[in-house]
Amino acid sequence: MKFSRHLRQLKKILPGEIFLEPATLAKYAGDKWFATHQPDAVALPRSAKSVSKILAFAHKNKIPVTPRGAGHGYVGGCVPMHGGIALSTERMKKILEINPADFVAVVQPAVNTAEFQAAVEKLGRFYPPDPASRKDNSLGGNIATNAGGPRCLKYGVTRDYVLGLEIVLADGKICRLGGRTHKNKTGFDLHRLFVGSEGLLGVITEATLKLIPLPPFRANLAVGFNSMSAAVRALQSIFAAGFLPCAAELADEFTLAAAAKRTGSKRLLGCKAHLIVELDGQENSVRGEMAAVEKIVRKQKPLFVERGFGATECEAVWQIRREFSYALRDTGLTKLNEDIVVPRGKLEQLFRFAAALQKKHGLQLACFGHAGDGNIHTNVMVDYNLPGAKARSEKCLDELFRWVIANGGSITGEHGIGLAKKRWWPQAVSENSRELHRTVKKALDPHGILNPGKFV
Repeated sequence: MKFSRHLRQLKKILPGEIFLEPATLAKYAGDKWFATHQPDAVALPRSAKSVSKILAFAHKNKIPVTPRGAGHGYVGGCVPMHGGIALSTERMKKILEINPADFVAVVQPAVNTAEFQAAVEKLGRFYPPDPASRKDNSLGGNIATNAGGPRCLKYGVTRDYVLGLEIVLADGKICRLGGRTHKNKTGFDLHRLFVGSEGLLGVITEATLKLIPLPPFRANLAVGFNSMSAAVRALQSIFAAGFLPCAAELADEFTLAAAAKRTGSKRLLGCKAHLIVELDGQENSVRGEMAAVEKIVRKQKPLFVERGFGATECEAVWQIRREFSYALRDTGLTKLNEDIVVPRGKLEQLFRFAAALQKKHGLQLACFGHAGDGNIHTNVMVDYNLPGAKARSEKCLDELFRWVIANGGSITGEHGIGLAKKRWWPQAVSENSRELHRTVKKALDPHGILNPGKFV
């Protein structure tokens, strides 16, 4: 191992926090994407002070450090491509404060997202960002990737709830950025720089998060359609009538067929498109608005309309939605999950283009996701046992991303660039913008030790 002598020395400095055993190294070699690369050491620090010591040591000795949270990313963002140290913050999992009066919470990075939301809601407050895998991911990882979820249509994504961060820089310096007030114009908005930075600029060791009042009531509609165009028209009509749902989710025929098989839902079998629309707020207002929304939806002659009123009934609807990704895996095909985003007005064109790609390349594309903000998870389903399947899938992805970029979209909405989208980074971002990224990276990480091998 290239860094073995240095790492043995680091282990003496931080006994119980640095691990060199092969079984441990293998455990931290990758995430939920396909690439893996074994680190030379695993660091499991218990505090910002320990993180500071690790990074100062790595900076001095030019040892790569790859930060990671829960390891549930979909783009290879925490794969230690250059070896060195895989630094997991998993031991830093305390909710330090929930202050209902200030509408603020202070957390360590490994706090589980779903558990945090439950704790906040017990106190009558609300933390809206809701990645579909929130039961498995951590707030630090959400911040590093600027995670979203269905509710970001109305409430915004993770960055909109980060008031302040404690960051350890590449050279070991600990910086506190932002604060706990909901307005703050003291200097640059530096804490936002680290939101979505994918571990390339620093390690998050604490976050101060904004909370809002918990809406007392929610209701939703789950609607089946005979065509995707009818579903899109229904959604556009809801917006045109002046409604802003907290979530609006679409799914296509292939996704629904797989979900029907997994869940046993007979309703989904006959669907070519499925729309979930959720509203929240005061109960009387929500019930009245939902009745109006249902009238709008029924003008598109849906196959069925299923209503959910109150948290329990709404969650039953969402549970089927959360099975979509797992249902696609059940098909036995490899799922290449692309979290593309298109302008809202381009939704129908995206679904038509996906259908054309299917025919052209002989591959199934399964599309579902956050239709309200144009973030549709477009999954290229591949059987790698078939001759030429890999080459066809790569051509299909190239065409998909070219189309998205040409139509004013983004190649990733919430998963990040990581390794999976690295090859499309130069197409998605101008040379001047890429140079600015490199300038910021060089200023904060002059030796390039943080998460090397990724897009900057």
